[in-house]
Amino acid sequence: MMTNIPAWMIVVFAVYAIPLLFIFLYSLTQLNLVYRCFKHRKNSPPVSQNDSARLPDLESLPLVTVQLPVFNELYVVERLIDAVSAFDYPLNRLEIQVLDDSTDETSDLAEAKCKILKARGLDISHIRRDDRTGFKAGALAYGLALAKGDFIAIFDADFLPPPDFLLRTIPHFNDLSIGVVQTRWEHVNENYSLLTHLQAFGLDAHFNVEQQGRYAGGYFMNFNGTGGVWRRACILDAGNWHNDTLTEDLDLSYRAQVRGWKFKYLEKVGTPAELPVTMSALKTQQFRWTKGAAECARKNLAEVFKSPKISFVTKLHAFFHLTNSTVFPCILISSLLSIPFLFIKSGYPQYAGIYLYASFSLLSLLALGFFFRASRGFGKAVHFPSFLKDFLMFLSFSMGFSLHNTVAVVEGYAGKKIPFIRTPKYNINSSTDSWKGKKYLVNSTDIITVMEFLLSLYFLSGVFLAFYLREYALLPFHIMLALGFGAVAGYSIWQSKLTHK
Repeated sequence: MMTNIPAWMIVVFAVYAIPLLFIFLYSLTQLNLVYRCFKHRKNSPPVSQNDSARLPDLESLPLVTVQLPVFNELYVVERLIDAVSAFDYPLNRLEIQVLDDSTDETSDLAEAKCKILKARGLDISHIRRDDRTGFKAGALAYGLALAKGDFIAIFDADFLPPPDFLLRTIPHFNDLSIGVVQTRWEHVNENYSLLTHLQAFGLDAHFNVEQQGRYAGGYFMNFNGTGGVWRRACILDAGNWHNDTLTEDLDLSYRAQVRGWKFKYLEKVGTPAELPVTMSALKTQQFRWTKGAAECARKNLAEVFKSPKISFVTKLHAFFHLTNSTVFPCILISSLLSIPFLFIKSGYPQYAGIYLYASFSLLSLLALGFFFRASRGFGKAVHFPSFLKDFLMFLSFSMGFSLHNTVAVVEGYAGKKIPFIRTPKYNINSSTDSWKGKKYLVNSTDIITVMEFLLSLYFLSGVFLAFYLREYALLPFHIMLALGFGAVAGYSIWQSKLTHK
């Protein structure tokens, strides 16, 4: 019987169950993207690896401006400029803008490289602003006002676009309703460390399933900030770049799609990039992405829901797309309450029926497991033990980030503004390369790191309590939480010590 449940227990259970329900509903939308992705691939004809076969005469190609926003990228700026200057595209139809806001010797390197390439006949400009107003968004808007092209390709400093990038993307703008063509990110240093391996695991799921599924379903998707091309008219029609969120790419994407512009995702076109190799860099990136997503939800969701031209299903996906960072506070809240629930379940066995609702977490886990399995490829043989190891490590690591990212989400929804902090890169391509002793390294040991370490101990106590109370249902969950928070804190402390040697 579950009558006469104490009021305090109902409150605790509600606080515990609501986050689990949100995660469950989010996982259902992810499953829908898997279905859309599978259906799209099943019904699509084979795609040629060389999209340039559909090109008209090269001299009739449109003028393209390539924008390279950089800020203190000493180790990768020359590599980036060299990659873009090697584009297989008519020189008289190509303009390159190095939008350089740097405050160190990066500017000298970029300027020298631009002079050499300009002497070879490239239309390349080294553009400096008086100040960093608007950060990356401000630099892009500043460059757009000077740009000659009708199409704007954008690459962050850590990217290495292939020579045929423009030849494989520009033809898709023959459809005048297309405002953006986005390509899939690849990774030049995926196997450098466990940190980069797990990042690649998560990003591959985003590009192989989420982006493909949203595109196939006709849902709102996003320009990923780099590795894509905008139609200039689309940027201007949507109101140009805004600097009031940390994810200017997601913000402009939604404003453009609300106005009716379509986005196209090219899964077959990959653009290699460097993954962050230090915990401090990864935390900076994660904070910016999660806080920016919350800011964009705060800014754009109302416009999405008010539009009569957007279908209910698209609005539903847009809601979970823009609020996906809310998963982190949901993980944190349900995790913190999971240990008190061990005592409640042990002390009040008469209410055991209500714990069936905790099965939401198991169903969510299975759904997310299927989602990440789909990211490995439909119909492809996957070594299951290897996949399961990667999935569980990624899940554990994501849980370990829940405190750090919850702070970002709360700040985003609260409207607290902070400067844009870019993710430093060090030209790390192989296991023989090292980031130690280089510039831009920061101490990632702060109060959050201390709390992450304490949370690791907290969930380790949950492991011992499982045996003490003989309540084993949450034991795997607490093991993953203890390992996740311990790994995030441990990486932060270890790499900070190396930074200051």
